[in-house]
Amino acid sequence: MTSKSETKAIKVLLVDDHEVLRIGLRTLFTEAGAFQVVGEAGTMAAAVAEALRLKPNVVLMDVRLPDGSGIDACRTIRTAHPDTRVLFLTSFADDDAVLATILAGADGFLLKEVRSEQLIDAVKAVSQGRSILDAAVTRRVLAKVRSLATLASQDKREPLSPQEERVLALVAEGKTNKEIAVSLNLSDKTVGHYLESIFQKLQVTRRAQAAVYFTQHHNKP
Repeated sequence: MTSKSETKAIKVLLVDDHEVLRIGLRTLFTEAGAFQVVGEAGTMAAAVAEALRLKPNVVLMDVRLPDGSGIDACRTIRTAHPDTRVLFLTSFADDDAVLATILAGADGFLLKEVRSEQLIDAVKAVSQGRSILDAAVTRRVLAKVRSLATLASQDKREPLSPQEERVLALVAEGKTNKEIAVSLNLSDKTVGHYLESIFQKLQVTRRAQAAVYFTQHHNKP
């Protein structure tokens, strides 16, 4: 017997700034059955607004959007509606971007070269609470995480000040410099100086690397 939950359509919100791609995705999911494309968005602001209004099961999101980052949109959506899943579909395969999507609460990351059948299966899997990551990208990211964890375990870095720890914690949450400045009642310039000091002390060059260090360091038993 087929249960009601199995027959209920998976509500999908499509987020990409290319209209032609959105049309193709809408056609794909409509013809596949088991899905209902409830809306589309081409900007970060529209993605957040539509996700909060429509409450889809899955948001299929691009990383780069004209007015900001899909990663920021993901964090906002997941904070407001933790049950809404976010699956990134992008041609932007930078390892730090993948780390950032994970830290922002994303449920998956796939490259746009994925086959249509794989994409359909991935959206179904994410809607059921499973995580999906492109295999090749995952190997590189896990290797980087292990490398950073090894460096962290050596514990030879200059310790961070309490304020630097607070700034780094907000970086690990995926917040921008401006958001950090507001949270800590600092100027954008001051936040930038703190980040320069943090990067130097941790011997890293990118925000995602610092965020991974923070996650490893503060999850030690």
